[in-house]
Amino acid sequence: MNDNERWVRPFGTAAAGEFEVSIDDGVAGWTHTSLRVATLEPGGALTSETGGEEILVVPLRGGMDVEAVDQAGERHEARLTGRDGVFAGPTDVAYVPRGARLTLRNPGADRVRVALCGARAAKRETPPPFRHMAVSDVPVELRGAGTASREVRNFGVPQVLDADSIIACEVVTPAGNWSSYPPHKHDEEREGVETELEEIYYFEVGTAAGGPAQGADPVGYQRVYGTDARPIDVLAEVRSGDVVLVPHGWHGPAMAPPGYDLYYLNVMAGPGATRAWLICDDPAHGWVRDSWAQQDVDPRLPIGGLR
Repeated sequence: MNDNERWVRPFGTAAAGEFEVSIDDGVAGWTHTSLRVATLEPGGALTSETGGEEILVVPLRGGMDVEAVDQAGERHEARLTGRDGVFAGPTDVAYVPRGARLTLRNPGADRVRVALCGARAAKRETPPPFRHMAVSDVPVELRGAGTASREVRNFGVPQVLDADSIIACEVVTPAGNWSSYPPHKHDEEREGVETELEEIYYFEVGTAAGGPAQGADPVGYQRVYGTDARPIDVLAEVRSGDVVLVPHGWHGPAMAPPGYDLYYLNVMAGPGATRAWLICDDPAHGWVRDSWAQQDVDPRLPIGGLR
């Protein structure tokens, strides 16, 4: 019996209030991370308290104005330019510390869609400051090679963003390729080797260039499996707006079938004192990394350009 029912949230099954997707510690067995996705109508606004979480504001479609009043009462403002969609390229983002009041406004004439990536922030006595990260400051990494090529937009990793606990990035996998591969895990604290991080995968799927404008059914797949000591078994068919939660275990591949490009937004955090993304490969499949040295990166990357 697999664990899809527990750890997979198809679009429409995790809505709450103003949010079309809402994942937080109300999910049994979920502790450190959150994800909320909302659509703002033209002229619309959304206000929330960050509480004990730090938040990364990530435009998925369109741009928006961000206002944050931090716990010291200081007001911060930023206009996020955003993008036409997740396959159009990277975006600027905003970091909002814990203890802040956050307001998002849509100043335009079109609907916009936004993800609020969150993590429990209790490692540092003083929260990091509010930050607007320009799209030009977002490192874009082309990872893997051949049919394991993918594009990683590293706006929320430790080397790029000063934060308490959250680690976040987004990955675009061209049609026919595999990512989150070789399968890897990060569910133990082993100094210098592995960090314990739970992880959210939020998916969007699109028809690849040259496909039909209408009538297609974009789809992707995600695999999560465990060890004998900590079993988990997820094999999910995913579409836009779906979420897969990874509490522990090996995860990957994330598969983009021929004809369909795959996007996912990753949100990670854990209980360890050090904010770091340290992984270990499944030893049965780690050898695949060595094969990349003889292969070229997929020439379709980066999708949408570097901006």
